[in-house]
Parts: sequence; structure tokens; C-alpha cells
Amino acid sequence: MAIEKVSVIGLGALGILFGNQLSKRIPKQNLSFIADRERVNKYQSEGIYCNDERCDFNFETPDEATSPADLIIIAVKYNGLQKALDMIKHHVGEDTIILSALNGISSEEIIGQRYGFEKVLFCVAQGMDAVKEGNKLTYKNAGMLSFGEREPNMISEKVERVAEFFEEMDFPYELETHMLKRQWGKFMLNVGVNQTVAVYESNYAEIQKHGKARVTMIAAMREVIQLSEQEGIYLTEADLDYWLDILATLNPDGKPSMRQDLEAKRYSEVQLFAGTVLELGKKHSIPTPINRELYEKIKLIENQY
Repeated sequence: MAIEKVSVIGLGALGILFGNQLSKRIPKQNLSFIADRERVNKYQSEGIYCNDERCDFNFETPDEATSPADLIIIAVKYNGLQKALDMIKHHVGEDTIILSALNGISSEEIIGQRYGFEKVLFCVAQGMDAVKEGNKLTYKNAGMLSFGEREPNMISEKVERVAEFFEEMDFPYELETHMLKRQWGKFMLNVGVNQTVAVYESNYAEIQKHGKARVTMIAAMREVIQLSEQEGIYLTEADLDYWLDILATLNPDGKPSMRQDLEAKRYSEVQLFAGTVLELGKKHSIPTPINRELYEKIKLIENQY
């Protein structure tokens, strides 16, 4: 069954980025953005812009009756996931496929518990350098979605359906047959990049060059490598180098989401990053001093709001 109807929830950086790309190819009535009425009114009156182009999006509120989507893309922040799952209920049908673009290593488990694991593909959003200020998104690198089944070395019918759809949409993607390792790799990157740039109040340029910030970032990432071994994932220095190569392609003037959150005095995903590392460190009796320091510094910043 071909994918025709797509729903997106979350109009932060990733939601706008992915939505704008899809809107270039898919009929407008087949692409819906789910938001409550207050947000819809705001989006329609103020507009949403992607690289200075106003986006022409089709909105639906959660209480509207609608036919199920063939594909749902969840692009909210982690602390908004439970509310998002409530909001998409009318869009989930028997054959719906759900992709989560959330950071971290736990969203697919949460989604599967709510709507069934047979609907969920594991997914990682990587390589984008999008910066959102107000209702305007700018980026140089669009990045891609890497997705696949949880089980290694498996390309299922669901995976093939999504790949065929993305091919038709000219949407950047990659099939991955070792998704848990890819997901942990992206988690490792976020733990290093997001938190270090936030604490050093800088941008990608600061961690793309040699210096104290880059040393901190890599040390935080190596703590994740240690923990991955205990969790049966086995990240290596080669995986660290892979993600550092991706980091090198990002716009030096860009900033990760955590830095943008702290600048806007929003509460960040530090619990999802350093918080998870600290919990796993305690579980396996492995010291994680770099992530402890980053966690405490970010919490201090947030406590001063």
C-alpha cells in the first residue's frame, strides 16, 4: 500500500524543515500539520517561514474528524511527546507508520506502548543545522532521516513503503539496518554537542576547532561509548569519528537546539542527555564526571530564569 496521506506534529525546527520539503511535492490536502486551535490561529496570522519563504501548510486540530494517515512524523521536543501522542489519535489507523524525529533513545518505546510497536520504525534525524527564531527557520544543510526496523539486518515491508515514498518526494533519507547503534551514535553526538555549545554559550564553530570546548565535547561523548558497551550496543572510536565528520559539515554559525533553548530561556532537554548518562552511569557503576559537570552547569543556567 503506497503512502499518500502524511501528518506531522511539531513545528519546531525539524517539523518546519521536513514539512517544507514534503510540501514541495505532495498535494496540499495530503499533508496535515496537527496543532491546537490557538497555535493554528497564530501560525495562520503570523506565518511560518523557511529560509525566508512563507510556508503554505494545511493545519488540522486534534479534535477534528479525519481519515487515518499512512505516515505520521513526530517532531516535538521530548517533554512534549505525551501530549503529542494524545493529539495524533485521530490520525492513527490500522496501517499507519510512525516515525519519531525526537532526540534520545527512548521515544520509540513510548510510542510503541501507546499505539503498538508494529506501527513504529526507529528513526534518527541527522546532519541538519537548522536555527529557529520565532516563526522563522534558517538552514544551510537539510540533513536527512535515517530509519529502519529495531531488529538488525532487516528491511521490512514498512521500511520499503517509507523508502519508496521518500524517493517520490525527493526527500533525503538513508536506510539503516543497525538502528539501535545509529540511535545511540546520535545520542552520543547530542550529549557532546548540544550540552557543550550550551555551556560555552557558543556555536558549532567553537567545537569544530581544536580547543577546550571540543575537548569537553569529546570527553562527554566517550562517556557514552563506555556506557554503550554495558548496554550491548558497543559504540567505538570509529563511530565517534563518523559523527565528528558530520559535525564538521554543519554551518559554523549554527547552534544546536539546547543552545537555542537556553538563549530563549526555555527549559532544555538536559534530562534526556546528561540525565540519561548519569542514570546509566549509576546503573553500571561507571563514573561520568564530564556529563555531571555539564548537567549541573545547565541546571544552574535554567534555575536563574
